[in-house]
Amino acid sequence: MKAVVYTLGCKVNDVESGSIIRGLEELGYAVSREMEYADLYIVNTCAVTGEAERKSRQTVGKAIKCNPSAKVIVCGCAAEKTPEVFFEKGATVYAVTGAQRKNKVLELFKDGLIENRGGVALQEEKSYEEMLTPKCLKTRNFVKIQDGCNRFCSYCIIPYLRGRSRSRLLENAAREILESTAQETVVTGIDVSEYKDERGRDLADLMLAVKDADTRIRLGSLEVSLITPRFLSALKEVKRFAPQFHLSLQSGSDKVLKSMNRHYTRAEYLEKCQMIYEVFPNAAITTDIIVGFPTETEEDFLDSLRIVEEAGFAQVHAFPYSPREGTNAYKKYKEIPFSIKKERVERLLKKGAEEKQKYMQRFIGKALELVPENCIEGYTEGYSENYIRVYVEGEMEKRPTHVRVEKLFKEGVLAKEI
Repeated sequence: MKAVVYTLGCKVNDVESGSIIRGLEELGYAVSREMEYADLYIVNTCAVTGEAERKSRQTVGKAIKCNPSAKVIVCGCAAEKTPEVFFEKGATVYAVTGAQRKNKVLELFKDGLIENRGGVALQEEKSYEEMLTPKCLKTRNFVKIQDGCNRFCSYCIIPYLRGRSRSRLLENAAREILESTAQETVVTGIDVSEYKDERGRDLADLMLAVKDADTRIRLGSLEVSLITPRFLSALKEVKRFAPQFHLSLQSGSDKVLKSMNRHYTRAEYLEKCQMIYEVFPNAAITTDIIVGFPTETEEDFLDSLRIVEEAGFAQVHAFPYSPREGTNAYKKYKEIPFSIKKERVERLLKKGAEEKQKYMQRFIGKALELVPENCIEGYTEGYSENYIRVYVEGEMEKRPTHVRVEKLFKEGVLAKEI
């Protein structure tokens, strides 16, 4: 039997899909992550933006076209938000389960798929539920330690779909990280900054528990509140910590941050950046910025533009505000014209690209640790510890290697093995 598990959206979705794939393989299925002919399709959907929901619906349609007689199971955030939309796709949509308790998907066909289709009513999870450990990938592996969100940013639908924050037991999370045979392991979750297990142990405690791991450890997206002297001190103890901090910003304007229900100011954000640089002078601070939030004026946008340089961002992910039905912002504010959002995104991305180049130039002539990923068109490609894309001429063995940066090249730097 052949199955396809197709994933849209975030790295957390990807990890959960990996767990489902492992379970399917244990049941005897040959599994692919690509859309192709199969007997069973599981589509793990996303609802972070309207576009993500649209792609989720399209993907279910593609699965049905690949094999109209196959059974299709839809899970994930878009399935949680509007399950009825997916049942309208046709009789082959066997079940729509939602965003939580994805390990229950496997129970639908452990004893063979039953014929009666329908929604699977799953109550909101109150505690972290373990899933099967995904296969450890050779180059970069992802370990999920947390799920759900308590922040309720006014623009975000995810807390309503994923449920409240709940964290994995430290021993279980630490074991998976320590046992990782990947060259790099990324610690991920919906809000890893809120990690606190049932015994009250937080992310600093987890980092100390894995400080001697052989795999290089990189953290997923972080919140300003997490950056404290205690946390940074714990990271300093980690033998192979990757000093990249994806520190969520969303806006450089205090007024817009308040209307987004983000609980910090631009001054506080910049203070936390400085704290990071004092402990990790070569750290890459990367970020997300939402452009065109309904309360954003041109002056507010200029605050976002200015903070890109003030914070010394190594990379900026800028995207236009997407109204999400059910959020406070959707109920309260009128959307800014798309033409204004598009123009501001372009300006912000241009500024971000300039700052990225300035950051990378600092490392010309210096050594970095490369984790090779692929060899494409004669160049080995991969990322350094501080998330610079590195290119080395020729094919290299896939193991951590120290290289010396020669010059800027493509979207990263060209380097030579030391």
